[in-house]
Amino acid sequence: MPDFSFLILYVDNPPASAAFYSGLLGQPVIEQAPTFAMLPLRDGVMLGLWSRHTVEPAASGASGFSEVAFTVSDAAEVARIHDDWKARGLTIIQAPTRMDFGTTFVALDPDGHRLRVFVPQDAA
Repeated sequence: MPDFSFLILYVDNPPASAAFYSGLLGQPVIEQAPTFAMLPLRDGVMLGLWSRHTVEPAASGASGFSEVAFTVSDAAEVARIHDDWKARGLTIIQAPTRMDFGTTFVALDPDGHRLRVFVPQDAA
């Protein structure tokens, strides 16, 4: 099976999105150009930010139809990150909520991509 190594989001302005994600996740931008930027997520997995205006083949669809999810250790960490991201000015589309899979909240990045933070139910 091929190794999973990249998550690529199509964004309006890769340098601006790279600065956003670098500040949000505390990761350095390791590649940056006008049409593409990249930063590490973890264990060899990279976040690529590709200009939606130059990606080939051209992409169709809109932001918000998928999510980038981040698992944390407990419900208190969900609340802490929610408060931090809200203070940073991120749009919160779901406040911390207990759901059948655990405690979660959802924010939007500047391009409208959903960012879900959650703790699985067994750890909540």
